[in-house]
Amino acid sequence: MEPLKAFVCDKMQVGIYDSNDALGVAAADDLAEILREAVAERGETSIIVATGNSQLSFMKALRVKKDIPWDKIRVFHMDEYLGMSDQHSASFRLYIRERLTDVVGAEFYGVGGDADDVEAELQRYTDLLAKYKPVACVLGIGENGHLAFNDPPADFETDETIHVVLLDEKCRAQQVGEGHFKTIADVPEKALSLTVPALLKPDHVLAVVPEVRKATAVKAALEGPVTPDCPASLLRTKSHVKMYLDQDSSSLL
Repeated sequence: MEPLKAFVCDKMQVGIYDSNDALGVAAADDLAEILREAVAERGETSIIVATGNSQLSFMKALRVKKDIPWDKIRVFHMDEYLGMSDQHSASFRLYIRERLTDVVGAEFYGVGGDADDVEAELQRYTDLLAKYKPVACVLGIGENGHLAFNDPPADFETDETIHVVLLDEKCRAQQVGEGHFKTIADVPEKALSLTVPALLKPDHVLAVVPEVRKATAVKAALEGPVTPDCPASLLRTKSHVKMYLDQDSSSLL
């Protein structure tokens, strides 16, 4: 799928596509090639994927592709609400299973937001990511510019792989706006999230960012200063990142 426009912002590749669906197909095509090459070279591989409404077109395109060796791929994700069961309708583990891994038959390693020992869970996930070394990370950008649940101001320098974070009001309001909770009071105040350095560690990072509600964050990330106050701004300093936009999300550029 060819973009309507392609350019480089600092070091990051950017493609603008005709629609949300076209963006999803393009990102799925690129990830499929990355996965096939990694499996051919190593015999197996791992990826990190995001959740949320902005990832739906990508997930749809990814799970119908017939040329991905899912039986040799481990899937990680990047965040989960603290204390939330994986059966809750807003659980990100449930999202991944229903929209990807249960459909394609891939092995899934979920973040146990409801683990009895949170510190032990952080160490477990840290160890898994160190062992399996994902080749790619597919992430989105929050309406407040966050990456995973690293709300502004984000820590760009931490050595941690995953940590407990306090969600800001804009982030929690986004979850209500997407329909996952009825009111902001229903949204948990804390979550477990991969750190910014952990998200950017894989060899390939695909930033899948459709929808007009992301346009302000996209403009800040691409045209504003590189700052922890807009976590997504760090993406443009990395040559291994590619951002996929549609006409709506790029409308303020």
